[in-house]
Amino acid sequence: MSKDIVLECQSLSKHYKDGKQIVNVFESIDFTLHKGEACAIVGASGSGKTTLLNLLAGLDLATSGEVKLANVSWASLKDSKRAMMRNKDMGFVYQFHHLLPEFTALENIMMPMWIAGVAKSVAIEQGKQLLAQVGLAERGNHKPAQLSGGERQRVAIARALANKPACVLMDEPTGNLDETTSQEIQKLINELKISHNMAFLVVTHDEKMLGWMDSAFRLSKGQLQPIPEKVESMHDE
Repeated sequence: MSKDIVLECQSLSKHYKDGKQIVNVFESIDFTLHKGEACAIVGASGSGKTTLLNLLAGLDLATSGEVKLANVSWASLKDSKRAMMRNKDMGFVYQFHHLLPEFTALENIMMPMWIAGVAKSVAIEQGKQLLAQVGLAERGNHKPAQLSGGERQRVAIARALANKPACVLMDEPTGNLDETTSQEIQKLINELKISHNMAFLVVTHDEKMLGWMDSAFRLSKGQLQPIPEKVESMHDE
């Protein structure tokens, strides 16, 4: 149903000028992400996955077409309003965790709440709850250097959930992890999607992640095409 749409784009195109040449990254892409849905976009390196993610996040503007978050067009907002909306309604997880090394795991999770003006006592309580949800209740006082790669990515995921966003965008969230840890992170994403009824969009080259997704698309030659038959869901085994 349309009321459940969290993120959408219509006729989205992105072109770059390279000297006298016009480079078409992608052309006339339509995409919709619903509340409680986990969706993957896969594609080879250089296919434009990160460019598309930046457009969906309002970090860049399209050549033509429109992107809406919670039915608000990014193009209708000034830079400051876009930044405020991103902090409130979007969470981000990257291949590299981007945790602040001088702060503890709990403080890193609290950071988006502080920026949003949440009271310190409330941020501490919510941060501890998020740590528990990602299986790190006893690691809140540890700094990133004291955590394993998988633990750091769990903290990054908890931080992405800090302001209870409408959706979480993930760019290669398992790209820097070994296979066992990657599977643990994939399972965690699925558990959080269900418990928070939140939308997750995962951009990845790792097609093993498709087993955890409700829907999947392939970005290739400037076109976004649905993948009709995903690998059998690992969480149904």
